[in-house]
Amino acid sequence: MSVMRNSQRRLSAASVTAVAALALGAASALPATAAEPAPVGVIENAGAPGAIAGSYIVTLDESAADAGSKAGKQLAAEYGAKIKKTYSAALNGYAVELSEAQARKFAADPAVESVVQNRVFSISGTQPNPPSWGLDRIDQRALPLDQSYTYPDSAGEGVTAYIIDTGVRITHNDFGGRASYGYDAIDNDNTAQDGNGHGTHVAATVAGGSYGVAKKAKVVGVRVLNNSGSGTTAQVVAGIDWVTQNAVKPAVANMSLGGGVDTALDTAVRNSIASGVTYAVAAGNSGANASNYSPARVAEAITVGSTTSSDARSSFSNYGSALDVFAPGSSITSAWNSSDTATNTISGTSMATPHVAGAAALYLADNRTATPAQVSSALTTAATPNVVGNPGSGSPNRLLYVGGGTTPPPGSKFENTTDYAINDNATVESPVTVSGVSGNAPAALQVPVNIVHTYIGDLRVQLIAPDGTAYTLKSYGTGGSSDNINTTYTVNASSEVANGTWKLRVSDNAWWDTGKIDSWGLQF
Repeated sequence: MSVMRNSQRRLSAASVTAVAALALGAASALPATAAEPAPVGVIENAGAPGAIAGSYIVTLDESAADAGSKAGKQLAAEYGAKIKKTYSAALNGYAVELSEAQARKFAADPAVESVVQNRVFSISGTQPNPPSWGLDRIDQRALPLDQSYTYPDSAGEGVTAYIIDTGVRITHNDFGGRASYGYDAIDNDNTAQDGNGHGTHVAATVAGGSYGVAKKAKVVGVRVLNNSGSGTTAQVVAGIDWVTQNAVKPAVANMSLGGGVDTALDTAVRNSIASGVTYAVAAGNSGANASNYSPARVAEAITVGSTTSSDARSSFSNYGSALDVFAPGSSITSAWNSSDTATNTISGTSMATPHVAGAAALYLADNRTATPAQVSSALTTAATPNVVGNPGSGSPNRLLYVGGGTTPPPGSKFENTTDYAINDNATVESPVTVSGVSGNAPAALQVPVNIVHTYIGDLRVQLIAPDGTAYTLKSYGTGGSSDNINTTYTVNASSEVANGTWKLRVSDNAWWDTGKIDSWGLQF
């Protein structure tokens, strides 16, 4: 049947060509015009981290011929594509080599569903028995701790973390040679030594080899607080100014400091963020509304509250709508300034914030062109909802999560258990209305689907967002003669508003086999 449909398409195309030729002959006396350029389509994941130049995965449309058929091979040849591997079970398509320009033309062909740039995927690293419970907590959705910290293999590599603090002991063993001095606003020089310990502790939580979230990120010390842990607005702003002028991007800045409302400080942070540096800032340790503190109240920054090892808000942690996320901050062990092997265990939103700065570095390592707003959105969307005990009035109940854990998210679930018939060569939609969920959908939205249908290769299954965006869960031609679909798909829906009516769209593309949507849902 695929060949028949393909022949009909070619006949139709030939008819159009004949008509066009007749029209051209009839208008031969008219002035000549330039030929329109060939249409181009979109290459998904173009330039993504690990992208392989000249290598693409092409998935054919459900109405096209099989990729391995003569017609499928001819289609690839028309665009100069060299087929390296043909797929027939997981998808109807092939891995090809061709130029980017030709790939964009290929993507515009009506027979093509998508063209995705090939890229490298890596396994995750796992740190057994991490020395800080904070690391153990942020890679899993729920307690109890599993005595490990799992993180992306990129581990923040290629990202620079600027520690705006008391300085950094850059020779500490935990940095493994990845730390350097940037600027010292206290002594007005470029040697940002740490005479307090706070900055070294923070820096190692961001990027230390043992104590850090992003174990391959670079660390640059920017000293704006003296040995007693204090500094002036002028000194802090000077440090921010230096970072803004000198940041090697992608970059994240950590500010585990703060005080009362200060518009100059707020403006400096806001402008530095506008330059492309992502900022993680401490909510403060007064047990009060963070909206009354700077730079905690800067909306463009990622403002961080503190939690205990039992997931309760730390008693000292500020709270309120100015917060973006909570992270471990009570009794955190990290490096210290007294020797190259020294450690200390201390508490504060100062300790929570570098967990988030490290998470931002992890994200930037794999999304190098992401803006600060996109980094913030990614982290808050991925955070585990509704596990922080007594988060405080107006606070978002979100706990930092960097992935790697296996416990399903405990958010709200919405489902439709009404049967919807799937008829031959027809499309059916089953709706689910979501309400009461703040912000956007998660980056790992779970979509459990139960479809009763013989020969599931006939089906294409899509999730339709409230704004009409379609996410393909299963392509036509995959699954072959197997019966029924009972699985959970994961969708990156972080660009979609959560609330609204979502739909499961199922298209049957052949005769003889029918079925029904038995049930499906959305797990936030």
